[in-house]
Amino acid sequence: MSLPFVVLKFGGSSLATVDRIRNVAGRVKNDYLDRGLKVAVVVSAMGKTTDGLIDLAQRTSNVLNGRELDQLLVTGEQQSAALLAMAIEELGFRAKSFNGAQAGISATGYHMEGRIADVNPERVLSWLEGEGEVAVVTGFQGINEAGDFVTLGRGGSDLSAVALAVALKSSFCHIYTDVDGVYTADPKIVSTARKLTNVSYEECIEMAALGAKVLQARSVEFASLYDMLIYVSSSILEGEGTWVKEKTIKEGLAIKAVVHDKNIAKIAVLGVPDVPGIAAGLFSKLADRGVGVEMIIQSVMRGDVNDIAFLVKETLLGEAIEVCGDYAREIDAQGVTYDAEVGRVSIVGVGLSLHPEIPAEMFSVLSGEGINIDMISSTSNSITCVISSSMIDRAVSALHRHFLEGEK
Repeated sequence: MSLPFVVLKFGGSSLATVDRIRNVAGRVKNDYLDRGLKVAVVVSAMGKTTDGLIDLAQRTSNVLNGRELDQLLVTGEQQSAALLAMAIEELGFRAKSFNGAQAGISATGYHMEGRIADVNPERVLSWLEGEGEVAVVTGFQGINEAGDFVTLGRGGSDLSAVALAVALKSSFCHIYTDVDGVYTADPKIVSTARKLTNVSYEECIEMAALGAKVLQARSVEFASLYDMLIYVSSSILEGEGTWVKEKTIKEGLAIKAVVHDKNIAKIAVLGVPDVPGIAAGLFSKLADRGVGVEMIIQSVMRGDVNDIAFLVKETLLGEAIEVCGDYAREIDAQGVTYDAEVGRVSIVGVGLSLHPEIPAEMFSVLSGEGINIDMISSTSNSITCVISSSMIDRAVSALHRHFLEGEK
């Protein structure tokens, strides 16, 4: 280790119970403190605490204010941080907890979907450079210009950890999860999925954005901007994990993984007038309500109208339907349809666009399984198909056999 500080991150499942918190304290001690290193540990809320707090808010009021939700949600990470600091001190090491504001994490943007604006970890540095051995920092949160807490979206603790690692000039960011690395597919679906020793930033961003749950896409993007190495391993199991780093120099196609996402929904605005500014108006209104969209497809013009279809997170479907319905009436469109029983399956690998045979192979595999494709999109590093959610597991298994197990 070339630098004095190492940044670790533990997710909610690793901290779900008192016993697991004690286990995490033991991992910090055994893996780093016993080697004479000082560490900053970024933590998520315990288990399903965040979901529980959201449910509590929904049962309390039908009018959910983003600011108040964020002030509520940050308490989950603060519980984890304080409890882990206590558990580490129980082992004989000097630990102190810090919330996002105390750790100098500034955020901007919408509540519940904030973005890191700056990290100035002066108090954390002062503690670690002085008598402290462990700083336990709340993930998932920062503070805005008004002095209010802003949460960083689902998986935001990964982003907090990487940003803190950059600010502290850590050698790397060690992210402990409930799995022991990044796999070629979800092992719960594909028993033959293989753990990857290395994966590039580019590949990992694509995998995370398309549904892989190991890392938040924004955290990997942040790491790539600052060349921060990420190491993913299990908080419970022993064994080697996966390094996320710059890509290796290699020519040729290398499909890395098959990933899926069942937590999406499809919306289509039908009979949209084909005039300039209509699409801009629709997506501006969605953005104003904090509804992010993906895979936008506009149909071929029929007369003087066409259809616009796109995907949203399933949790935002109600909000999106309301916005689209209001806008459809405003522009005299024919109506709005939606489908919550869809999912997407993707193959990921650098340079897919240079291999024209791959889309045909993917579609043939799905056809051979009797799977109908609803929407298709591609990037230079991935091909994605939207299909019925009931067929996702079957599609993932078939594509993994074909592309990653040598069936072809």
